[in-house]
Amino acid sequence: MVGVDEYYSFASNKFISFVKHYFFLHISPNFNSMNWLKKLAVFIFFLKVAICSNAQTNAIKANKDGLVVINKKRDYFTSIQQGPEKKMVAVDNYLIHAKYDWKYATINNFTHQVLYKHPAAYTRTQAAKALQLIEIDLNEQGLGLIIYDAYRPYSVTKKMWEAVPDDRYAANPAKGSNHNRGAAVDVSLYNLQTGDPLLMPTPFDDFSEKAHHNYMQLPQEILQNRSILKNVMTKYGFIALDTEWWHYYLPNAVSSFEILDFNFRQMRSLNQE
Repeated sequence: MVGVDEYYSFASNKFISFVKHYFFLHISPNFNSMNWLKKLAVFIFFLKVAICSNAQTNAIKANKDGLVVINKKRDYFTSIQQGPEKKMVAVDNYLIHAKYDWKYATINNFTHQVLYKHPAAYTRTQAAKALQLIEIDLNEQGLGLIIYDAYRPYSVTKKMWEAVPDDRYAANPAKGSNHNRGAAVDVSLYNLQTGDPLLMPTPFDDFSEKAHHNYMQLPQEILQNRSILKNVMTKYGFIALDTEWWHYYLPNAVSSFEILDFNFRQMRSLNQE
């Protein structure tokens, strides 16, 4: 899909080429060129106004909370034309040794509902490239990533908030989640040689104080494992969420990326186009 600026530039250039061609072939040398150029400038101005007005008519409407949520294919492709870094990519294409544990595709999660169907890990390109560097670093230490969650449809965030309306542990739909923006991941570590998960302070999605990064009343091995994960994630640009040892997100995600609401089959289709 062609963006507004690209369309305006294309239309203007085509029109100017046509008029120049017509002028040199059909207009006599005695024609008042200054008057002609003024009229041409006025025409181009109104052409741009018309195109911009049409773009505003087709603009994405904010929801009741004032959030712009992209759930249409054409709007998604328009957004990535405006900023290629907004492209969503399959994490599988960047990681070799990652394991996936989709708790939200089972009832074994804090909502006790199946929230995901046919899940796969997607993030913005920036996050996927960072995860690739993280995996290389971890592999040199004999470790690999376990991924619990990455991109999350906005509609799922609403269901989570209904179950746990506490913004220390669940994203308020009125603000949206960095998972919805494709800019957050929930991760842990495993031993590459044995395949066993490393011991961490709590299970995934535990909402006790033990899941906080500043909780220190833990065995030294667990403190060290948590520290290894945090150090490698922050080394490559992610920020740790204070209340969840597993949750990491990109800086400036709210201002950089729109909220998305595509299910996983739709996301897979978008990545194939």
